[in-house]
Amino acid sequence: MKKFREQVAAYFSFTRKERTGIITLVVLILLICILPLLFPFFIRQKQYDHSRFAKEVAALDRQVSDSGANRYTGSAENEYRDPGAPITGSTRSAVPELFYFDPNTISVTGWKRLGLRDKTIQTIQRYLAKGGRFRKPEDIGKIWGLHPDAVDRLLPYVRMEENRVAVNPSMNTQAAYPAHNKPVFIKTLIDINTADTSAFIALPGIGSKLAARIVSFRDKLGGFVAVEQLKETFGLPDSTYQKIKERLHITQPAPRQLNVNTASLDDLKSHPYIRYAIANAIVQYRNQHGEFGTLEDLKKIMLITGDVYTRIQPYLTLH
Repeated sequence: MKKFREQVAAYFSFTRKERTGIITLVVLILLICILPLLFPFFIRQKQYDHSRFAKEVAALDRQVSDSGANRYTGSAENEYRDPGAPITGSTRSAVPELFYFDPNTISVTGWKRLGLRDKTIQTIQRYLAKGGRFRKPEDIGKIWGLHPDAVDRLLPYVRMEENRVAVNPSMNTQAAYPAHNKPVFIKTLIDINTADTSAFIALPGIGSKLAARIVSFRDKLGGFVAVEQLKETFGLPDSTYQKIKERLHITQPAPRQLNVNTASLDDLKSHPYIRYAIANAIVQYRNQHGEFGTLEDLKKIMLITGDVYTRIQPYLTLH
């Protein structure tokens, strides 16, 4: 029994460091529990004054109520008030008139008689001053600030003046209305095989650098055989080509040709359409099998596919 008590006492005994740690932990727990209760003493909460907001809400309610009560002063159609008009004593007592009118010629006073507010009238006057015009009665519905109910009220009274010129049937209509002949601009065609850089610069979208690239590419090819080849010029956008292609043509394609039986490797590989591998294959085939009898013999070389042959054929010859 004594041994058991000693074991229990040893189990619940703590060293000095352990006791210090336990006391520190307990103190931290107590601080965490007490701090929320102390916040109101150190941190003052912001006070909000809701009286101003309540006053604004009350004023808005009165305005909406007055607007609803005064929008229609009676059941008759001519007692309508423009919804956007300010609520004043004069507005409440004034009753809009209804009469036939032309929105293109009616005066400011006329618009006011119809019940439109000043801001809407100013919008109409600015539109007309800038050259605008109402083409049909329904166009008044496009007036900014004019309520749809007002449009429905005014639309039956719109009368548009037709601007027609009276023509005597006995008069020659061609004399009354002289025909206006528009100038015809003829676009100048450019032969892409003979044009210089200045001719290319005259085309839309072509600058001096791009014109120099076109001429350089043409010289390396030995001349163009089709207008579409111009698209292959480095840096030429397709959008620019689409703009100028109608002004390009070739009068007589006569490209400079290379003799496949005598041309050296350097001569062949210098052509834009013949890369080194193809040029070397042509020379090696010629060394092994002798001179080419026809240009069709080039197709026997594995690297020269049908598309490659079609591109390079105009620039090769046997003589």
